[in-house]
Amino acid sequence: MSRILAARLDNDGDVLVTGPAIRALAAGAGPGGAVDLLASPAGAAAGRLLPGVREVLLFEAPWTGYRPPPVDPAAVDALVRCVADRGYDEAVIFTSFHQSPLPLALLLRLAGVPRISATSEDYPGALLDVRHQREGPGAPERHEVAAALDLVRAAGHALPPGDDGRPAVRRPLPDPAEALPELPAGPYVVLHPGASVPARAPSPDRARAYAQALVAAGWAVVVTGGPGERALTAVVAGGLPGVVDLGGRTPYPLLAAVLDRAACVVVGNTGPAHLAAAVGTPVVSLFSPVVPLQRWGPCGAPRVVLGDQQAACRGSRARDCPVPGHPCLDGISPQEVVAAVRSLAATAPAAPTGFVPALPEGRR
Repeated sequence: MSRILAARLDNDGDVLVTGPAIRALAAGAGPGGAVDLLASPAGAAAGRLLPGVREVLLFEAPWTGYRPPPVDPAAVDALVRCVADRGYDEAVIFTSFHQSPLPLALLLRLAGVPRISATSEDYPGALLDVRHQREGPGAPERHEVAAALDLVRAAGHALPPGDDGRPAVRRPLPDPAEALPELPAGPYVVLHPGASVPARAPSPDRARAYAQALVAAGWAVVVTGGPGERALTAVVAGGLPGVVDLGGRTPYPLLAAVLDRAACVVVGNTGPAHLAAAVGTPVVSLFSPVVPLQRWGPCGAPRVVLGDQQAACRGSRARDCPVPGHPCLDGISPQEVVAAVRSLAATAPAAPTGFVPALPEGRR
């Protein structure tokens, strides 16, 4: 029996793809053990949906995110005291390839955590007990799900028998019809037009064209978005018959339930794409190549990928599209989206085995 702290100080999608590795830690904690998750406010709701997580602790780190907060000594001291009071036996710090785990490792060491594991390209000195590195052919492009599992294996943990390593959420989910009576009773397609990074979402006019084409093809369409995306969902859904606007009305567990009931989800490379895959719903991934598809594509559910993966913005990590006209995504025609939805709606509901679905993928 052990107490383990997992840390992922990123957004909801980052937390979801770490889920399988956290289940491996939970198995390693043994009967009576526990895994807590240290998350940012942006990732906490996803963390609470992860199987194997007992409690979510919050910390807004000044070294992560597009708009990191200023260094707050009181917040840092509070984190160190919180971790020390819980007496963890070990901690595993999950990061993307471009992030350093060492600032957090230092704080956890100050809190007295005796064993800390992380993936680090930088020399860690006395901060890490297990310094894992992404190595071997294809390692830089290895999917984040697989990379996180590689780290926990290096730390001595493995998925339990029968766990296939796909992202998943806690069940049961809430009944969306109780909270959202306007939700279609029959099959519907979810269109999620926004993204936390503008370069990874289609333009509002293009997303509206997708909604119009899906309705013309006979689909009921549900448009989703966070509290800050109400204006966007109103542009995409406003005045279109057969389209329901749920912008700002779906807290994270309810969003998971809405996605779970959908026939298919049309979404950019953003958190709800990973949430849709985690509930097993097929995904039409409108994937902007500013980050690598091999590393960040939705996995664990059937998918079709649309978007020019060789576009000039490839690998740029751009927040705003650097190419006039946003061609990698706005070059996707409404007819392509309808065809992709049709192909996925005809697939069996069970997701294929493995991190990347063994299905044909449409790419422009």
